[in-house]
Amino acid sequence: MKTILNHSAELLILIFLIITFLMSVIDKLTDWKGNITFLKSHFANTFVPPLIPITLLIILILEILTTVFCSLGIFEIITQKNTNFSLLGSIFSCLVLFLFLIGQRIAKDFDGARNITIYFIVSIFAVFLFQ
Repeated sequence: MKTILNHSAELLILIFLIITFLMSVIDKLTDWKGNITFLKSHFANTFVPPLIPITLLIILILEILTTVFCSLGIFEIITQKNTNFSLLGSIFSCLVLFLFLIGQRIAKDFDGARNITIYFIVSIFAVFLFQ
């Protein structure tokens, strides 16, 4: 219990990242076609539509890795007081968010890009915390 209390900020950030990316993974897995359709319309006036299926697969893999590393990070902090997996999960989180940001900027969805900043602040703080 003392370990959990002493590392509560780290654990809460990891839980936040797990919820964020796990929900995204579940959405992609349960509604793949819906996501493809939405993204094709979102990027209709860009060069992106032919790249959407492979890009979505890459993002899905990165989100799964983020979720797995953050989950292992919680276990590692509690059992070993170490943050290697937490750092990896946080870095992968930043990479996924960079991809999202690039996409929003290509689509000229500036409100969407601004919203990604909120998640990025948490992720970059996590990287700083776990280094």
